Amino acid sequence: MPADLVLTNGSVFTADPLRGPATTVAVAAGRVLAVGADDVRELAGPRTEVIDLAGRLLLPGFQDAHVHAVLGGTELNQCDLTGTTDLEEYLRRVRDYADAHPGLEWISGGGWAMEVFPGGVPGRELLDRVVPDRPVYLINRDHHGAWVNSRALQLAGIDAGTPDPADGRIDRRLDGTPAGGLQEGAMQLVARLLPGTTPAERLAGLLRAQTLLHSLGVTAWQDAMLCAANGYPDVADAYLEAATTGQLTATVVGALWWDRDRGAEQIPELLAKRERHTVGRLRADSVKLMLDGVAENFTAAMTQTYRDSCGCATANAGLSFIDPDALRGFVTSLDAHGFQVHFHALGDRAVREALDAVAAARAANGFRDTRPHLAHLQVVHPDDIPRFRALGATANLQAFWASHEPQMDELTIPFLTPELAARQYPFGDLWRAGVHLAAGSDWPVTTPDPLQAIHVAVNRAHHGSGYDAFLPGQELDLATALTAYTAGSAFVNRLDDTGSIRPGFRADLVVLDRDLFAAPAAAIGDASVAMTFVDGRRVYTA
Repeated sequence: MPADLVLTNGSVFTADPLRGPATTVAVAAGRVLAVGADDVRELAGPRTEVIDLAGRLLLPGFQDAHVHAVLGGTELNQCDLTGTTDLEEYLRRVRDYADAHPGLEWISGGGWAMEVFPGGVPGRELLDRVVPDRPVYLINRDHHGAWVNSRALQLAGIDAGTPDPADGRIDRRLDGTPAGGLQEGAMQLVARLLPGTTPAERLAGLLRAQTLLHSLGVTAWQDAMLCAANGYPDVADAYLEAATTGQLTATVVGALWWDRDRGAEQIPELLAKRERHTVGRLRADSVKLMLDGVAENFTAAMTQTYRDSCGCATANAGLSFIDPDALRGFVTSLDAHGFQVHFHALGDRAVREALDAVAAARAANGFRDTRPHLAHLQVVHPDDIPRFRALGATANLQAFWASHEPQMDELTIPFLTPELAARQYPFGDLWRAGVHLAAGSDWPVTTPDPLQAIHVAVNRAHHGSGYDAFLPGQELDLATALTAYTAGSAFVNRLDDTGSIRPGFRADLVVLDRDLFAAPAAAIGDASVAMTFVDGRRVYTA
């Protein structure tokens, strides 16, 4: 059988531990036909496309195990504050966006960094200066807080007498008046008033995101928020439309959102949603459970209490959004129905609560092939690291976060005990314990570029940042980091004929502009994607 495509004269990273070095890959009918060297080139026929890799690296398509693609693509079309930490630049962009969209009832968007503001709390008066007459709602880059102006607070009826919701906080001045920042559940006090996006806007956002992700070598992903609740937007219709009409070229697993304000009565609804949203290249057999918040606003659930700005202990150890006792029953039921559970677990108490729930499911149901995974893992208690492997739970790493930067050095480390601060992003400890590793970006929280995340996983510093390595000893080697972003995430996504380059597997492939193994580790972030293939069909060329 002659090949449709032959890629040769390169360095092939197969992510297959049973295969040695290779230089050539042949593809036929959308699948890998052969992997090897000069002998594979003999499979080329008169109509075969032959690509000379010229020494570049060929690897399996990246798979993002935790991303919000529709949200990211939609936000690209809103007021975009990403890519800068300059306050005046923020205000200029907000003013320019408002001027360019005079008919919009609300000015919305986001991407601002907490480090720009004293204590991470933005002021409403700053936005009042540039947009005094319309409400403004801007999500920060981690999507766990919002910056609003006085008009938005007024419309929402938020004043000094408004109580904090159970799952959030209104940032306040000393006299109790709202400062302009809303954390976690408090965001919904204003967000509920925003005009929703239209189905056409959500579909356009998905397709915009798909183009971007393909350009970064991503061929499949797990969207961590399908059929959302608790004030988050529902983007499922965009996926359903794209999958039904053939516009979805990536393979997508949708993680159905667990409504934390409800209980097990929602499981029959999740079963119906799983059936409805499994079509074409879309499958929805994962359930996302958000267990806690983030460390920067003191809502990540920790085993020790946060410190205040003076370094003294507080009474706050973060929030558990789902009661841990109830969580064990929920996860046991979901596992019994064949759902994968996908946890947002950022603090070490949340990680423990997630593992306890998986343990309960394993005890009740046995070891079913449901492949639970825990995302984020900013702080992990040493006692819990070996439990991942014992329970068959995957560590889903957002490696780009494991670096010194102002948000880490000024808004996180000073407010954690030394023990908690030393346990952050323990990738090396997890790998040495034999834990299965997957990887994702959480875009639009941070960059969707796998190469930038892999750079941090190996170097424990952002490319070109100039910072020292963050907690050295927790880095991964290049092959391990690449495997997490390919075969590791493919395992989590239950796409068992992807993630590796081996005969019979789908030809989801990425060509980089260089061989990462032939360059210093400090130069990983210089690399870029030259070509991306899905099922042997080229979906991106630089």
